[in-house]
Amino acid sequence: MRALDTSLRPILLAVLASLAMVGCTVGPDFEPPKSATPDVLERTQTAQASSKAVQADFNPDWWTLFDDPVLNALEKRLADANLDVAAASARLRQSRAEQRVAGAAQLPTLDGAASYYRERGSENGVLSLLGVTPSQSQPQSASGDAPLGVSGMPGSKGSPAYNLYQAGFDASWEIDIWGRVRRGVEAAGALADASYEDRNAILLSARAEIARDYVELRDTQSLLEITKQNLDIARDAVRLTKIRVREGVTTDLDVANASAQMETIESLIPTLESHRDTTINAIGVLLGEQPGALRDMLSETREVPKLPDQVPVGFPSELAQRRPDIKKAEATLHAATASIGMAKADFYPRISLNGSAGFQSLQLSSLANWASGQFVVGPSITFPIFEGGRLKGTLQLREAQQQEAAILYKRTVLDAWREVDDALLVYDAEQRRRDRLASAVSLNQRALAVAQQRYKAGALDYLDVLNVQKQLLEAQSSLEQSKAKAAENLITLCKSLGGGWETTY
Repeated sequence: MRALDTSLRPILLAVLASLAMVGCTVGPDFEPPKSATPDVLERTQTAQASSKAVQADFNPDWWTLFDDPVLNALEKRLADANLDVAAASARLRQSRAEQRVAGAAQLPTLDGAASYYRERGSENGVLSLLGVTPSQSQPQSASGDAPLGVSGMPGSKGSPAYNLYQAGFDASWEIDIWGRVRRGVEAAGALADASYEDRNAILLSARAEIARDYVELRDTQSLLEITKQNLDIARDAVRLTKIRVREGVTTDLDVANASAQMETIESLIPTLESHRDTTINAIGVLLGEQPGALRDMLSETREVPKLPDQVPVGFPSELAQRRPDIKKAEATLHAATASIGMAKADFYPRISLNGSAGFQSLQLSSLANWASGQFVVGPSITFPIFEGGRLKGTLQLREAQQQEAAILYKRTVLDAWREVDDALLVYDAEQRRRDRLASAVSLNQRALAVAQQRYKAGALDYLDVLNVQKQLLEAQSSLEQSKAKAAENLITLCKSLGGGWETTY
């Protein structure tokens, strides 16, 4: 045992020396980038609309601001039902599995093996180099019942077959002196973070899309109701003009004009009905449902969700922590930075500790004996001598990729601030437009009532009545669409602020 310890001493010293060097990690260390924080939320102080954005704690479940139970139910189902989110979740699991694979390189590998061979030497093969011929006497095998080498037994050629049993373990461990493996684990972890943020971004987009489709559905249903109300007015006008023709007060021209107006209004209904049904189907697809599956749930006419009095938008310093696209860009930059360390580590030698231990015997009964034991242990080193420029080219590639990732991060942050600023502007502007349209509708309703009274009194041509009714229909449609647009702008604002996904997954 003392002799064995003496023989292993150089190996142990080499291992200890290598372990002492572990911790020297080449390549740049990642530092989260710092970017300017423009105070775009100052627009909340100058907003004139009734529903104001305020700097207060942001609500991640922003769709609840509409206080619509149907929309809340749809959003609640979305995370588990949406197929795009499910695919992103599968990619996230893949990236986490790759992170685990990369982490395995930090640990030793240990493989067990067992084998059995029935072997026979060749008379004209390697044994002939030993000068052994069939006529010479042969040494006995370990089993004692058959010679080794070329057999001289009558009627046989070559060596007799023999059994060989083996069992044991092989181990190997690369000592990560320069941090190549650690940088690989770091890069894999950053890519897993990027995949997680990508899932969050897809979920956020899906939430915004289903909210927009829901608002569009309610807008279409409201437009359909407005059209039907105007159709009833047009039908009454047709009946009135026919009565006045019979009384000799007017001509068939008024009847024709009134009938044409009625047909024009009625022609809008099929388009609105088909758009209503296709929008329900669009919502169904987002929830992984078959066409028509949500018809019973959504077919009842409801108004466009009303805007809240206040919209909490958080604080400027929190935006980078909420927006998944910014966090994904940062994680991608982190992975690219770690990859530079991997490329630099390839310029240095690799040291591994290898070993094997087991048993070998010609007879199965003696395989487990101590005398059948064998082992091999020792370090190995490999280092690059000539790679034809591959290592330098790889390093330049990784550095260029890191530069690109840094540029894309800056672009992502800049786009984020622009989206928030634009969203605040259009949210306030559309509400002010909606208020003016509401006044226009009220005035057109008064004008139509006066025009009808004057027409009945014979003081006004019916063409003027038709023009007023047309203006009323256009104003009502514009008002309803403006309400929907304001709600969609709120959705866009909340999406630009980030949020709306599970905190852990």
